[in-house]
Amino acid sequence: MGIRLFADSPIRKFSQGFFTQIHSNMSLLNTILLQATEVVTNNGAGLAKAGGAFGAGLAALGAGVGIGQIGKSAVESIARQPEAAGDIRANMILTAAFVEGVALFGVIVGMLAVVL
Repeated sequence: MGIRLFADSPIRKFSQGFFTQIHSNMSLLNTILLQATEVVTNNGAGLAKAGGAFGAGLAALGAGVGIGQIGKSAVESIARQPEAAGDIRANMILTAAFVEGVALFGVIVGMLAVVL
């Protein structure tokens, strides 16, 4: 039986915790790399699905912001020129419908990329 130097030293405890943490991080990195390898070996099918989902979300977000801007501008215009409220409101509704149609098209295309 040999002499155990630094058996309960703070340096030894720190190094054990440190290397355990490194091992934990390495296993997470290995998992990420395995998933990336799977995406590449499947000809990028997983990446295409992720891109489709991202695109669908971006289309919905863009439509929400756009319609909000249309409404804000219409309210400001009606406040400046109340006598033109009917024309401004009609044009606002028509423009919002066009934006909504384009957004719906974008969401459908994004979901098709996810499904197919």
